Amino acid sequence: MTIRVTSFFSCAWLMAGLACSLPMASAADPPSDPELALQGEYAPGEKDEKGHAVQVIALGDKKFEIVHYIGGLPGDGWKRGDMKEKAQGELKDGVATFTHKEWIAVIKDGKLTAKKPDGELLGTLTKVERTSPTMGVKAPEGATVLFDGKNADAWNNGKIVEGSLLGATNCSTKKQFGDHTLHIEFRTPFMPKARGQGRGNSGVYVQGRYECQVLDSFGLEGENNECGGIYTIAKPIVNMCFPPTTWQTYDMDFTAAKYDAAGKKTTNAKVTIKHNGVVIHDNIELPKGTPGYKNEGAGPESIFLQDHGNPVAFRNIWIVEKGATK
Repeated sequence: MTIRVTSFFSCAWLMAGLACSLPMASAADPPSDPELALQGEYAPGEKDEKGHAVQVIALGDKKFEIVHYIGGLPGDGWKRGDMKEKAQGELKDGVATFTHKEWIAVIKDGKLTAKKPDGELLGTLTKVERTSPTMGVKAPEGATVLFDGKNADAWNNGKIVEGSLLGATNCSTKKQFGDHTLHIEFRTPFMPKARGQGRGNSGVYVQGRYECQVLDSFGLEGENNECGGIYTIAKPIVNMCFPPTTWQTYDMDFTAAKYDAAGKKTTNAKVTIKHNGVVIHDNIELPKGTPGYKNEGAGPESIFLQDHGNPVAFRNIWIVEKGATK
């Protein structure tokens, strides 16, 4: 039997009991910018049936796009390939209205109400803010702290911004690394009128040779040139990008490529990456380096944070080395 879910809450009971893997709380103290305040994620309350959620993306000039996920938010029930729907909307007099052929959604004061075109209520959602389970995690014993907000001494061209954050300034670690695990937290800016690669762009270069893209890709498909993508190589399993201005995490477990005495590569590098606590690359091979910093090669290399002209910021960066690379 095939059941096709076509509208908000039309078969919500099918998804009842789905557990959210990330902490969620009702959004508090909304920002003063009405477009930034509206943009974000909306989900059922704790006592409501799970199964439907939306992401609202600001496009500038009080225009928005809404993405309706059947199954829950990405990483919290919805996975790549599951059904989703999109609609356009506009903010007017404090109310945003989105019209789909099968439903109308209205957002006001942090609440989303969905109805059929004939006015029948389908359900309500509340704006939520998800937090990565590894947000703020302290460096374990034996780790090398690369940035703790006090200074940028561990970095070449490192610059402090906003008093305690590390700017995306084409900075590289003074120390070079082989096999390692890396924790890093980042924040993309709110640039509603920008599109594509012009919207909160930076990158974390693992061992200086393989870029994991940093970008405001909130609500997008999740490609290899979007947030969480390994540039030109692999798209994330799921797009776990949070809204801009929200702090996010990457946790990376990296094994460097191996080379023989003649300098020929014998084993590709591998990496597992968690974005906001969810695995987006699972021990995948990296068959080549990515453009932008160092060429692929033998030996250790630095961590590199790309400057792409956007005010991306980083904090709480630490690394644990796993032994010398042969």
